[in-house]
Order: sequence, then structure tokens, then C-alpha cells
Amino acid sequence: MTQDLVLKDQSFALQLPTGSLDQYITAALAVPMLTAEEEYDLATRLREDNDLEAARRLVMSHLRFVVRVARGYSGYGLALADLVQEGNIGLMKAVKRFDPTVGVRLVSFAVHWIRAEMHEYILRNWRIVKVATTKAQRKLFFNLRSQKQRLGWLNQEEVNAVAADLGVKPETVVEMESRLSGQDIGFDLTAADDDEDTRQYAPAAYLADNSTDPAVVLEASDWSDVNTGNLSEALESLDERSRTILEERWLSDGKTTLHDLADRYGVSAERIRQLEKNAINKLRKNMQA
Repeated sequence: MTQDLVLKDQSFALQLPTGSLDQYITAALAVPMLTAEEEYDLATRLREDNDLEAARRLVMSHLRFVVRVARGYSGYGLALADLVQEGNIGLMKAVKRFDPTVGVRLVSFAVHWIRAEMHEYILRNWRIVKVATTKAQRKLFFNLRSQKQRLGWLNQEEVNAVAADLGVKPETVVEMESRLSGQDIGFDLTAADDDEDTRQYAPAAYLADNSTDPAVVLEASDWSDVNTGNLSEALESLDERSRTILEERWLSDGKTTLHDLADRYGVSAERIRQLEKNAINKLRKNMQA
């Protein structure tokens, strides 16, 4: 809503001044509030006759409430205009689903939809990396942040109390507390910070991926060829029985057991194990030579 404060829900649009947020708020506050009887009549017309003019009046009369709720989230560092826009979307969803026969005023029903849209927007945009993904983390995000501002770092007793109050595990509370205490950093340092002492701490210094570097790929390929050749030569230096034991124990898809080899050669399983160990030691020595 940074440029255009227009609310759209398929077939109807609500237009207010777009010059500035202050003009929008002034216009929203100037819209008369509805009495309970007027609200019931409009909601009934919308529900039974799909009266879009009734929907427009219901939304317009509650825009002031969206602004009030949005101001409560000003501490998250996001533009008030964007929060108002998200809240307006929640308001229109509430109007569409509102049932006047339940006996509840629209403002009481709509607050949950308005807050839900604002919460989703805050979680998507508060940090570059989303800090809350699971249901438990989303629940903790708003509750834990307010408590940390009041208490600072939580001790174990406070962690257990928060976990019990919100119905989550203490480990989840500790993890979310750590996430809230972190901050986004640029992949590359800015020009002001680009000096020898701080350059090594930039993610670009330790997150580089060299796996596709032609020189690295060629070197790895050469080493693989050398090791394969050395292994073949070392295997040829073994006697036939030792070579067969190693091949069937370590170089074949189906690993042969010590007892199967013992039955084949007519010796004990312990003797096969000793032959295997001696062959591996000789193989390692030949490859290192």
C-alpha cells in the first residue's frame, strides 16, 4: 500500500485518498460507524443477496479499526501503510464470512482475520530469513518477543513458564529466543566495513562454493585416477587368496561374510579375519609407497 491505497475484492473496489498515509487515515476516520441494526441489515443483504454495496459499507466503516490494530505492530520496523493494507485484506475476508445471526458484532469477528493477515506479513518481512516456520514457532514469535523486551534473556524458570503457558517444548522456546536475538547481515561487507580485520567475517569469505571451479574439478579427477591406479597395482601385489578376500569383503556389492569365506577355504573365521587385516595393512603400505 505504499503507492495505492485501493482495496479490491474481485467485484468491488474501495477507493480512498492516495496522496499520503495521513490523508488515508483522516478519510478512514471520517467514515461514520454503523449501529448494530445497520450492521445487521447490511450483513444480511450481503449474505442473502450478495449485495456488494452492503459489503462496501461494512468494510469502509471498519477501516479505522484496522489502522488502530496496525499501530500496535509499529515496533516491528515495518511500514504502517503496508500493515494497514494487509489488515484491510483480513477485514474483507472477515466481511465475506461474517454471519449476523450469530449475535456477534463484526468488529469482534474481524479482529482475528485482521491480526492473522498482519502476523503473516510480519513473519514474511521482519527478516530476510524467515524466523518462524512451524506452528509452535509462529505462536512463540509474538509472545516471546514482547516478554524479552520486558525481561531480557530468559532464565530456565522463565523458559519453562513460557513453554507451559503456550503449550510448547522448552527447547522450542530457547531456539526461538536465539533466533530473535540474531540479526541479518549482508553477504558482502559494505565499503565502510571492507577492511582487512573485518573482511574475514563476511559470509562471502567462508561460504564460497568451489565445487564447480575447473581447477578443483580437474585436480579431484586426477587424484581419483591416481588413487584408482595405485589401488589396482597394490591389489596385484597380493596373493590370490588375500586379494579374493578383500574383493569379496570390501569391493563387491554383496559383502561376503567371514564364515562363508572360512567354509570356502577350509579354515576358521578368525583366520580369515587375520588374513583380511594383514592384506589391508599391506595394501595401505603399498599405496603410500
